Amino acid sequence: MTQTAFVTGGVGLLGSNLVRLLAAQGFNVRALVLPGEVDKVPVQCTGARIDIVQGDLLNVDSFASALPGASIVFHTAAYYRDYLRGGRHWDALYAVNVAGTRGLLRAAHSAGVRRFVHASSIAVLDGRGPGLIDETMLRDERRAEPYYRSKILAEREILSFLGRHADMWAAMVLPGWMHGPGDAAPTPAGQSVLDFLRGKIPGILPGAFTIVDVRDVARAMLLVALKGRRGQRYLAAGRPFTSRQYLTILAAITGATVPRRIIPRSVLYAVASASECWARLTGRPVALSLAAMRLLDQRLHQLNFDHSKSINELGLDFRPIESTLRDEIAWFRAHGYLGEARLAADCSVLLA
Repeated sequence: MTQTAFVTGGVGLLGSNLVRLLAAQGFNVRALVLPGEVDKVPVQCTGARIDIVQGDLLNVDSFASALPGASIVFHTAAYYRDYLRGGRHWDALYAVNVAGTRGLLRAAHSAGVRRFVHASSIAVLDGRGPGLIDETMLRDERRAEPYYRSKILAEREILSFLGRHADMWAAMVLPGWMHGPGDAAPTPAGQSVLDFLRGKIPGILPGAFTIVDVRDVARAMLLVALKGRRGQRYLAAGRPFTSRQYLTILAAITGATVPRRIIPRSVLYAVASASECWARLTGRPVALSLAAMRLLDQRLHQLNFDHSKSINELGLDFRPIESTLRDEIAWFRAHGYLGEARLAADCSVLLA
């Protein structure tokens, strides 16, 4: 019998790629999208059925009637992008990422759903020094940035729910900085690619990050659903790259030039402070937020992740970043993000 999967964040970078993957694997999919975002639903690349459900995690009752009959919930929706635009966001972070997860768990269980895969984040982990970081090395909530804290608390909601409901199964996937095709928003990751292609990156940032193909994270979500253990975390962080390495790879793919100037952290913090002040005065979006700078700083010590658990238990692997960025750029070009003619959707790229 064909299984039905309920996917939150159905038009997000991860959610849309997961919807395509599940459809290609023969699942019937119910994709949750915010009201007004129906036109952003991903193309249907197979004959599987994709039903669109309109609703908001701020009001789980608005879509709870679509949960009965689903065999599994994949929870990818989160409040993140707006957090990097400056200002104070804790109320929204808590309402969506924490309370929304709590409400979704309750509604799913009440509807008879007993499997739940949550897209968490490497933000819940912490490590110092040259050693590898694994799923047991948890970040102290008291020293976490607001977004990081919201992801920590969301995981606690899940584990607490499992403690109260022995008939419920849930597990968590911890992605790194996701890149890849299908980034309609775009996310900050995709925006960095577009900015580079448009010549808007003035210099090399003093930072590093782990980059993972969103299609590999989507596959990790499915593998966890099929093979994962109850209450466990599974890393899908990808591989570490410095800012210079990242820009050098983009330059090699596109033929563009890597900026020579290295921008000091002190200058970036000054720019972020001025940008937030200007945004408050004018109502325009911030060019660089203090929240983004603080997250970048925390990631300087969070680069080397131990994927042995995901490899051994799930069979997870990661494609080369060059392949990821080529497909991402091709998708942006095909969809007119670089001022070129919009082309027909290429499902072979999305499902590669």
